[in-house]
Amino acid sequence: MKQREEALIQSQAGDINKYFRRSSRIEREELVDNLVIEEQSHNENEELVEAANFIESNENLEEDSQHEKLDSTLNLQDPENWNNISQKLRDYLIEMGPKRVNDFLFPKDSNNRHFDSSHYTRVMTNGQTIDRRWLVYSISLDKIFCFCCKLFKTEQMMSRMGNLGNDGYKDWRNIHRSLKQHEASRDHMDCMIAWVESEKRLKKNQTIDYSMQLQINKERQHWRQVLTRIISIVKTLAKNTLAFRGDDEKLYVENNGLFLQMIEMVAEFDPVMEEHVRRCEARESQYTYFSPKIQNELIETLANEVKRVGLDIDDIRGQGYDNGSNMSGRHKGVQKRLLEINPRAFYTPCGCHSLNLALVDMVECCPKAKSFFGVVQRIYTLFSSSTKRWKIFKDKVPGLTVKPLSHTRWESHVESVKAIKEQIVHIRDALLDLAEVAEDSKTKSDAETLALYDLESFEFLLGIVIWYNLLRAINTVSKFIQSEDMDIDIAINLLQGLVQFLDEFRDEGFASSMNEAKQMASEMGIEPTFREKRIIRRKKQFDESDNDNVTRSGEESFRVEYFLFIIDQARSSLQVRFEQFKQYEEIFGFLLNLEKLKNEPLTSLMKSCMELQQFLSHDGRSDINGDELYSELTVVSNRCIGRKKFLEVEVNQELSSINNVTG
Repeated sequence: MKQREEALIQSQAGDINKYFRRSSRIEREELVDNLVIEEQSHNENEELVEAANFIESNENLEEDSQHEKLDSTLNLQDPENWNNISQKLRDYLIEMGPKRVNDFLFPKDSNNRHFDSSHYTRVMTNGQTIDRRWLVYSISLDKIFCFCCKLFKTEQMMSRMGNLGNDGYKDWRNIHRSLKQHEASRDHMDCMIAWVESEKRLKKNQTIDYSMQLQINKERQHWRQVLTRIISIVKTLAKNTLAFRGDDEKLYVENNGLFLQMIEMVAEFDPVMEEHVRRCEARESQYTYFSPKIQNELIETLANEVKRVGLDIDDIRGQGYDNGSNMSGRHKGVQKRLLEINPRAFYTPCGCHSLNLALVDMVECCPKAKSFFGVVQRIYTLFSSSTKRWKIFKDKVPGLTVKPLSHTRWESHVESVKAIKEQIVHIRDALLDLAEVAEDSKTKSDAETLALYDLESFEFLLGIVIWYNLLRAINTVSKFIQSEDMDIDIAINLLQGLVQFLDEFRDEGFASSMNEAKQMASEMGIEPTFREKRIIRRKKQFDESDNDNVTRSGEESFRVEYFLFIIDQARSSLQVRFEQFKQYEEIFGFLLNLEKLKNEPLTSLMKSCMELQQFLSHDGRSDINGDELYSELTVVSNRCIGRKKFLEVEVNQELSSINNVTG
């Protein structure tokens, strides 16, 4: 550094002569005299000619050197003189570094505003102070400049850079906003990186600006950690074949999908993701990496990594998802796309989800069913809205507490219905007490309506008995299907048993439910009668007869329009949604039941083996050989029969020996 300063001083020596112009004639005479003295052995005429030619050839060089000396005599610390920056000047400015103007009375503009030294630093929302080392002030222009953008901007950046990187910035009123926008821009970050790299290159044996490099490394590490967490979330959802997106694609809104919900959950415990979410919410960062495009790119990247492992998609023999159309669709779903590549990747829908959807179909098909579950949810909402109301409930209802309805696990509705069915008298008393102490009219009206109109309705009592029996049966099957060691043959038997229960309940369930509902009505002190609807009289048309409108009683109307309607819908939904299970039973059924295998005729067994071979064939190859499978199954069947006879003989011998001893 000292050598460079000395070289600069030496280069500026004699610059004062540029203010005193000497004639070229005098300069020539002096130079000629010097040449004559130094070269006395040459001819005087030749010396004069050579001297004249030398002076003429060096006049342009003298003018160029004067321009170079003029640039070097300027105040290079002032951005005003950074218009045409050569590589040499850029390196010199980088080594010198930006110089700040602190102890200076900054001039005011027409609006009585001026620059202040406090803008050299920035205070973050978390209290951290960041040094704006890149900000410099020009005393001659009364403007501020970006040091790195002024030195490293490109032609493409000039139009986007703004005044801070070009002619200087002087709008003191909007300086806060402009500085924040500039330092967050992509062009500024690129120039910052170029500045730091050049400074590091020029100071090989010295320490670079630690704070600036630390900030850049910290930002780089932050984004690396954010992407690591996002990739981990994508892997988790993809591994469990869960849907990423919801109805909305914004943070902290309802139904925004599992991906954003997991982002919100991680942000509650992880400082890195918390800071990233804070930046996104405050719009401090233009890049969130939460969009569906990024999700798809990450999934595709992970898929490419899986391909490199050597996994062959042709080895897949099963696939299972929920019943969403994007996954299980028969025409454009994932299962259809996979089956087009590998027909042996047999699709099986999620059994529990199918049961849930069957319940949804049952409720959606009947308006009275919707109203019933609306009453159940209103009871829970009314008591759970405040601790005071919940205390009234706990004082009156000593047993089970009311529970909310789940929108995803419909079979769990049985717990919500059970709490009301077994304690309906106590719940009615709690609602009446709440109506007495309620201060606002809405709460009082809601409590009285639920207690005196809904709970004391015989239709509601009958509905709660019917739904409890249906939900309990479906919930039992759902629990069994969710067990880890569940086989498809057992699942099929459970579903067949559920369909058989629905058939029996359709024939006998209404009468038994009526008896139980009447007993509940007696305990509550209400009449077990149905509310009759008012018959609407209208003018008959000429082609209508009196027999066209059949008037049903309240009980018969409830049985036909409510009870039978939901039972038939349940049966239909189960048959449609578990149709795939039946198909697999026809193909693999002879392998799932040992008793059936032993009693299977040999001709039928051979046929089943050959059909299975055909079913597992693709591109001229099959997973099994039908003849070999038939031979193995016959051996297994004979061994089982022989083992059974051996055990029977052994048991008979033991029994005879016991009889001899006792005799």
